[in-house]
Amino acid sequence: MTDQPQIQPVEVSSPRSDKNARRGLGRDATVAAACGLLVAFMVGASYAAVPLYNWFCRATGFNGTTMVASSAPATGPIARKIAVRFDANVSGGLPWKFVPEQSEIEVKIGEVVTVFYTVTNQSARTTSAQAAYNVAPLTVGAYFQKINCFCFTDQTLAPGEKREMPVVFYVDPALAADSENDGLKSITLSYTFYPLRDLAPKPLAATETDKRKGNL
Repeated sequence: MTDQPQIQPVEVSSPRSDKNARRGLGRDATVAAACGLLVAFMVGASYAAVPLYNWFCRATGFNGTTMVASSAPATGPIARKIAVRFDANVSGGLPWKFVPEQSEIEVKIGEVVTVFYTVTNQSARTTSAQAAYNVAPLTVGAYFQKINCFCFTDQTLAPGEKREMPVVFYVDPALAADSENDGLKSITLSYTFYPLRDLAPKPLAATETDKRKGNL
């Protein structure tokens, strides 16, 4: 007797299985899209974190960030005095000498005071930098009011250039009403200059000879 050929059963997909497969693919696509949106949100949030944090600090005095005032306090100075110390720092890679003209002064709370910092470019090239600041103790930031300051402004110095930069400020009389600062004797105002990227060479006027390329 000859062997009969084996007939393999053919699986036929049912409409229900096709529907389940499509549903699974749709679910995977939804999850992938959600993950992509989450990653995009996290990247965007990381870029926004710094400016938002800076805005929050300036608005609240958090982390020793000082306040910005447009004029002297309405109440005027009071009898209580406090020492204000001045600190100057330069970030690595910036060839500047940066010092306060006075290391410490005593002021009346509410008195408007002007002090100066001096900065010198010690390199043989033009360099630019920007200063950030804070005060210590950190909780005093909300009471330290600056009317004029060089911070967060690009500063460009020619080779060997020396410049005086003023800071106009007062300590808010509201500090005296804060019982947590009854024993406060001194405040330290600290600045740090950070280098900016190198300046692009300025284009020469059309009538000038570009000496870098030589005479043609």
